[in-house]
Amino acid sequence: MPDAEPFYGDGLRFACTKCSRCCRHTPGYVFLSARDLARVAHALDITVTEVRQRYCRTVDIGGFSRVSLKEKPNLDCILWEDGGCSVYASRPLQCRSFPFWSSNLASRESWDEAADACPGIGKGRVHGRARIERWLARRLADPLLAE
Repeated sequence: MPDAEPFYGDGLRFACTKCSRCCRHTPGYVFLSARDLARVAHALDITVTEVRQRYCRTVDIGGFSRVSLKEKPNLDCILWEDGGCSVYASRPLQCRSFPFWSSNLASRESWDEAADACPGIGKGRVHGRARIERWLARRLADPLLAE
């Protein structure tokens, strides 16, 4: 029996409103791959080692350790400055692929919960199934760093 059509089979609407809700004022993790670290290091014109020392932390989640960006004391992402991301063009895949994360695409209910927190979900152009699945595939092809 073939797999059932995902709820996003006809695509999903999303347009970033640049509200920064996903970057500020709430705790969370931005998990990084080696490629992400290299992109951020290049954008900041520092070494990967310096990025890890200044901007990263190791977090333990469910028996796994991952490298994540730090947060400022007010819970803003460490890279958020003066109205936006200081490395926007080189931001990590997790940031670039939002809201097309496997957790948000697990079900219509998950997508609707994400929409409650993000004013861009349900707005703008339709992202087709193929594009959405490319975002999911990129995450699988670019594994997260483990400590």
